[in-house]
Amino acid sequence: MTDMTTGMTSTGGRIAVGRIGPFRPWRMVVAAILLALAAAPGTLGELTRGLMVDAYVQVSAFVAATLLLFYGAERVFRFDIGESLKGAKGWQVPLAALLGATPGCGGAVVVVAAYSSGNVGFGAVVATLTATMGDAAFLLLATRPDAALVVLPLSFTVGIISGWLIDAFAPDNLTPQSGTACDLAPRIGQVRLRDFGYLLVAIPGLGLGISQLAQVDLEAAFGAVPLWIGLAGTAIGLALWSTSPVNAMTHSADNPLTRMAEETSFISVWVIGAYLAYDYVATFAGLDLAALFQSIGPVLPLMGIVIGLIPGCGPQVLVATLYINGVIPFAALIGNAISNDGDALFPAIALNPKAAVWATLYSTIPALIVAYGFYVFAPGFMN
Repeated sequence: MTDMTTGMTSTGGRIAVGRIGPFRPWRMVVAAILLALAAAPGTLGELTRGLMVDAYVQVSAFVAATLLLFYGAERVFRFDIGESLKGAKGWQVPLAALLGATPGCGGAVVVVAAYSSGNVGFGAVVATLTATMGDAAFLLLATRPDAALVVLPLSFTVGIISGWLIDAFAPDNLTPQSGTACDLAPRIGQVRLRDFGYLLVAIPGLGLGISQLAQVDLEAAFGAVPLWIGLAGTAIGLALWSTSPVNAMTHSADNPLTRMAEETSFISVWVIGAYLAYDYVATFAGLDLAALFQSIGPVLPLMGIVIGLIPGCGPQVLVATLYINGVIPFAALIGNAISNDGDALFPAIALNPKAAVWATLYSTIPALIVAYGFYVFAPGFMN
């Protein structure tokens, strides 16, 4: 049974109640500002609408497809990742790194939860946080798959090596305490109409994204259809995000369709923000960001690494956007990819602050080595 006042189930899990909501005031303000910018006349509105369509077709539709496939397979095959890690023994670190290298933050969050329960060692946490690129991986896969095919395997390899070294030399006081796990997100419950609505728009959005990858001129081939699909998907995503009961990650017990809609809408807001920030500065401020950043070239890898220490995926999406636009070199991107922990750092801080701080600090060491290795020995690589 569920107490509709408290939202608590008889098993202790939190369930978000209500057909719509809870309303998130600051998120609603952000959504309203974005919609107002899209509706603005002249260059501002035209640029904003075009960028929203690009963000949806180039990134959001692919994120939706990937998440639905991942969560759907997990549900169909009833695969409990946490229990598998517990019995993996010598394979814990490689499996944790593999989960971290999976696009998005879900795999890394699973490892963090497993650590708080005493199911994996501290080396596994370092491995997954080092290997993860968070939601920025989706952006890179959709726009620069050639770079993603280098970044993700390299981060995975560095994660494994880092995890093994930590298990060999980490302080004993960072070992986990069993039984401290908690739910990292509230349950939403049954599938909602807005989840189906998001899927219905994402399907043609994915088709448009694939067409664009095949070098098809969307406007010439489909007229105004891409505009309306992109804006519809963006609007539904903003509505989902501004009334979402979760902060970033969804509960593993929720339906794959609900999890896809919730997490894709969350990622999309950050992607839209990164797209708008870059093009607004370039268009309206008239700044040549590429030239500006080139003047401080030796510092760029360090800047990417420092930004990676910031919890959450938003700053990391911005770093990936700067790389895609040719503003920063590959060395800065790989440094950020190795040092950043994405949204997985939030539950890590909540469940074990000391371990979270040490894990993210440890990840800066290989980030510095790899980033400046590329900067010194292969300065033009993948730029």
